[in-house]
Amino acid sequence: MLYGGFSTTGGVRLRPANATYISAASSAWKIGDAPARCVESRAGRRRLLILGWCGATDLELRGMVGAPVPADVTWRWPGAYVVVEERSDTTVLHTDPAAALPLYGTPWRGGWAWSTSVRMLAGLTEAPVDARRLACSVLAPSIPALVGTRSFFTGVELLPPGSRVELHADGRRPRTAVRWRPDPVPGEPHHRLRTALTKSVALRVDGDSRLSCDLSGGLDSTTIAALAAVSLSEPRRLDAVTVHPVGDEGGADLRYARLAASAHHHRIRHHLLPLATKHLPYTEITAVPVTGEPAPSTLTRARLVGQLDWMSQHLGSRNHLTGDGGDSVLFLPPAHLADLVRHRKWRRMVSESLGWARLRRTSAVPLLRDAVLLSRTSRHSGLMNLALMLAGAEDQEHSRGSVRWFMNPPLPAWATPAARRLLAEAVTEAVGTTDALPGLDRSVRVLIDEIREVARTAAADAELAASCGIALHNPFLDPHVVDTVLRTPIEARPPVYAYKPVLGRAMRDLLPNAVAGRITKGSFNADHYAGMRANLASLLSLADGHLASLGLIEPTLFRRYLRQAAIGIPTPLATIEQALSAEAWLHAHHVAPGPVWTTPSWGSCLA
Repeated sequence: MLYGGFSTTGGVRLRPANATYISAASSAWKIGDAPARCVESRAGRRRLLILGWCGATDLELRGMVGAPVPADVTWRWPGAYVVVEERSDTTVLHTDPAAALPLYGTPWRGGWAWSTSVRMLAGLTEAPVDARRLACSVLAPSIPALVGTRSFFTGVELLPPGSRVELHADGRRPRTAVRWRPDPVPGEPHHRLRTALTKSVALRVDGDSRLSCDLSGGLDSTTIAALAAVSLSEPRRLDAVTVHPVGDEGGADLRYARLAASAHHHRIRHHLLPLATKHLPYTEITAVPVTGEPAPSTLTRARLVGQLDWMSQHLGSRNHLTGDGGDSVLFLPPAHLADLVRHRKWRRMVSESLGWARLRRTSAVPLLRDAVLLSRTSRHSGLMNLALMLAGAEDQEHSRGSVRWFMNPPLPAWATPAARRLLAEAVTEAVGTTDALPGLDRSVRVLIDEIREVARTAAADAELAASCGIALHNPFLDPHVVDTVLRTPIEARPPVYAYKPVLGRAMRDLLPNAVAGRITKGSFNADHYAGMRANLASLLSLADGHLASLGLIEPTLFRRYLRQAAIGIPTPLATIEQALSAEAWLHAHHVAPGPVWTTPSWGSCLA
């Protein structure tokens, strides 16, 4: 969903070459059939744009034109959307709290330009790739706090999620006010989750008859498929797709998928899609289409594109539902143990520590120690400790603790001193940045960072899918759903070691007992190693690419560790994969033509 505009509607006659204006009097544009609604005051002095999939009725939207926009406007209704207020000299952007539809801004000709496409803005201002942002994505992908509002292009900023951002035509810095804060509310979390997910899925079901859905056999995708199936009106049926290795139809995931499909056989058409060796991870990763940032599915591009192309050709899919984001939204991080200490839930803290330790076959003593320490450590102090670790001044034994604000990144030997300096600069800047959401429980604050990272990068996956003519939807990442889950009071949160009990309870009447009670999920790790070995020659050639030219990796050492990973020698695989994804993204960015902006005649503004 590509949208954009400027901080003023007066005198602006500029848009991407393939875009159309959303309203004749507006500077805001969209590309393709991205959903957009516009309501205006009678005098035309104020205009509201609702961009994206939004469950609000037209009557509800018209009611906002003559009144202040409510603080919860971007998470009040199901969907992933943003709201834009336009006046002649000011544009106010209401960003969604989950960053499922991220907004970016950049200074332009004394004012501001904004868009959901960071690359479109980079093309407008000729912004180069940001080396520090790349270093963070490769060396510390699990610490979003180091990135802040930085995008992958210099001078283009991510506008703060869950905020009201006022862009002035005179070029002043945007005035930002945080609107979303997930303080706990009473009530049964499984009831609220069921209601929110049902509305989010129904919005997509009602919006397109050519809808398909993942059905992996896991709890998340099965939940979305079941909700979509029961939301369909007769005689529609849902096309649900299960991918599996060619020649293997006896895996656990496939058994669970068949159970779920049979439970709704009158509403679901179940399709099995075998994956061959040409779909292995790492296959032709430099063929990935250009996106605003490295897409999570870059390394599994062959599998995703193979599935999307098949669904487009055989099912006519235009919109596709996934269970992505469920893990981030529904799992509690280890910081939950520190919350139990802060809220003086001593017995429960000991019990959950013991349960987690048993699950991981380790001692509970370090967990108890770390939980108490974290309960006394602020987020700012956590960042300072991270800075000390990178400087080599923190005790390494403690730095390996698992109940922390931030996990210390395993800096690989192939990272250059320049890359490490850029990472240290990012940590220093993060230490000096005021937290916009102080005072929340530790686990909630950690989850917000993780969910926003997952949701924003999922938008890059959606760009990848759009190149195949299919729109991806991730209902678990809808702001309305995220808000519902994160407002759960500590008394109602599940144990830290439990496998999504709230979702299982919420969906028990729609899923077979075996699926609702599932406590494991399938793994594609074997495919990853097989794909790395099969594509090793082409992967090795990437070591001398753009990351090396930017001085971020040492090619000889990178190739050595890549070979070791391919033959199964234990090595930090996450950073290698992040580097390969970043290299493939850089290749696509430099090969693909840049965005073209045009100045159309005003008479053709809606053409």
